[in-house]
Amino acid sequence: MKVKELLVSAGSLLLAGLILVAAGNILAPTAAANAAAEQQETMETLLPGSTVFTQEADTGTDANITAVWKGEGGWIIETTVDGYAGPIRQWTGVDMDGQVTGLVVRDMEETFGLGRNALTDIGFLAQFVGTSGEAEVGNGVDAITGATVTSRAIARGVSSACGYVTGADVTTSATEWGG
Repeated sequence: MKVKELLVSAGSLLLAGLILVAAGNILAPTAAANAAAEQQETMETLLPGSTVFTQEADTGTDANITAVWKGEGGWIIETTVDGYAGPIRQWTGVDMDGQVTGLVVRDMEETFGLGRNALTDIGFLAQFVGTSGEAEVGNGVDAITGATVTSRAIARGVSSACGYVTGADVTTSATEWGG
């Protein structure tokens, strides 16, 4: 009797696993389409007036830059910089004149309640809009309370993005650790 119950349980688990795999395969195209639509919408928000984005190879020497997309009105630059608790991946919209048009943090592992607030703190992120990579924490940009390292890391990403578009050396104290 025990063997029969064990076989029925194992068969049920196997069937459940097969159903989950099949459902995942069926839903994968929908998930991919949703991700592509979300990416397009985010890019259009970061670079107003642009609707077509072409990913291009980064030929620069800035290790912070991890991806580049060209739009009609400028660029979307993905940077990955070291924050307090790990890498911070962000997208910065930069127009043809080197001005920041938008900024969004895409991924981070910062401390909850402190640095992680950069994901949703619109006031903090909006401080960079209209700058040309020269904005730095303590000089035109107010840090997120309790998250100075995170705030400086985001400023470094913005500086790298603007430097890519303008070719200028936008090194600021935002690229330095410490007080």
